[in-house]
Amino acid sequence: MLGSAYRVQLLPAWQGEACDLLIALHARRSAASIADWVRMAPGRPLVVVLTGTDLYRDIQVDRQAQAALRSADALVVLQEDGLLALPPAVRSRARVIYQSGNLRQTLPKSPRHLRAIMVGHLRSEKSPQTLFAAARLLRERPDIRIDHIGAALDPALGAQARATQAGCPAYRWLGALPHPDTLRRIQRAHLLVLTSAMEGGAHVILEAVRSGTPVLASDVPGNRGMLGAQYAGYFPCADARALAGLMVRARDEPAFRDRLGRQCAARDRLFEPAREQRALHGLVAELLA
Repeated sequence: MLGSAYRVQLLPAWQGEACDLLIALHARRSAASIADWVRMAPGRPLVVVLTGTDLYRDIQVDRQAQAALRSADALVVLQEDGLLALPPAVRSRARVIYQSGNLRQTLPKSPRHLRAIMVGHLRSEKSPQTLFAAARLLRERPDIRIDHIGAALDPALGAQARATQAGCPAYRWLGALPHPDTLRRIQRAHLLVLTSAMEGGAHVILEAVRSGTPVLASDVPGNRGMLGAQYAGYFPCADARALAGLMVRARDEPAFRDRLGRQCAARDRLFEPAREQRALHGLVAELLA
């Protein structure tokens, strides 16, 4: 993202190299590096980029994460609702910079069935249990098929995924796949499903939008900040019945799926690489001026 005009350290942990500015990823996970920077490079700018666990958990309870917020010259959130999660005292130092991805061709989709795809490692923050339960509710709808990509970071959730696959022929857990393979599957899917309980600005949403694939997403702040308050594809967090109902509606009502597609297309410009690059360069130039 940044050219050689700046000596910028862009790592989760600062390693002590000489640089003009530090961009720290995660308030809590980079807290020690942030404290070292403040001590060893006084007066040099610090940017902290905040993720979902930062915004919706850590900065409420973790003292080191809170100290990182106070130390930052600028804060970056990855979607517009992220600003509301910040303490009022630091909001004036925050800005939204959407992550970006390349525009990808929309690939042909089968007319014989609806293919929904979920991309996310199996861990509690992603609430994969919601997808498992929705798959069980859809057992009588063989025209709705669900692919699930992600490693079992929680072995118990992996066991649940295997049990769901055994009992629901239309559900397939594919495990972790290389990123290019995942992108092609997103391009071919009718829908991307995101069941997360906590999101800071899911990259997979922008990958779906930039591939022409509509999204069904849990109604949590991080997803609303990516797709907009008026988006029609939200379901209440952890509500498997509501998710299943939206998948049925998308299969049975092509006009509904088309509406989701138009709403996603209206957000596409937010995720253009040139837009992200301008915002990041502008932030760095402002802090180093």
